[in-house]
Amino acid sequence: MRIDERIEKHYAELGPQEQKAADTLLDRLGDLAVYNAAELAELSGVSKATISRLFRRLGYADFNEVKEHARTLRSSGVPLPTQGPDGGIALHLAADRQNLDRLFETFDDDRLLAVARQVAGARNVLLIGFRNSFPIALHLREQLLQSRSSVSLAPQPGQSVAEELAGLGDADVVILLGFRRRPEGFHSVLKAASATGASTILIGDPSARWLAAGASTWIECRVEGSAAFDSYAAAMSLMSAIANGVLAAVGRPGRDRVREITGIFDSLGEIEQR
Repeated sequence: MRIDERIEKHYAELGPQEQKAADTLLDRLGDLAVYNAAELAELSGVSKATISRLFRRLGYADFNEVKEHARTLRSSGVPLPTQGPDGGIALHLAADRQNLDRLFETFDDDRLLAVARQVAGARNVLLIGFRNSFPIALHLREQLLQSRSSVSLAPQPGQSVAEELAGLGDADVVILLGFRRRPEGFHSVLKAASATGASTILIGDPSARWLAAGASTWIECRVEGSAAFDSYAAAMSLMSAIANGVLAAVGRPGRDRVREITGIFDSLGEIEQR
């Protein structure tokens, strides 16, 4: 049971001082690691003994166990509230920069070229993304369609993935976006994609490392934010890098397709001219 669930379950049974301490814990779940028990007591306006008693009431041995539990929740992607120091935008920017630096330390020009050529030369490209990964997969699809055809996205709203995997083979590429808080069946989808014979490219944060061995290519992209919610700035930057690489790998046919699409935009009046 998560710590917030434990507090909710026992909140009515807590004394007024313990409730004050519980409120402080809930307000600071995301950055408990920066505090010690005495500091939490001071922030709550209660005694250290009250804090210790609260931990025991919630089923924890001590504050270290509470902090470890909070770390586990955060690493799994649970959005936890923080009451960190001032300078929110600066901290947000620093976290995004760190994610970008870590991404491109390992995803260098050689790896980009290999992935771009693979995607450019595939008969079909299937992008798979669930939950928060879906809009990232959708964005990559829209970019890839500028330079090549036969790029599909799954699952479509209300639809399943099986129909999209049927018929794929070794001439095809499946790109799976597997950022944290994936659905329970994601591993099975990766296995099914690999079983088609298609090359599989798995992109995800460190929580997906255990899945990497099941993919042809693994690209690690961190999404840790400075506060409660994850930031996908590095992931979107990666999508741009891949799309640009594919356009370059396709060459003249890709440039011709861009011109054709732009001409259709003009004839339909779909894009403003300002």
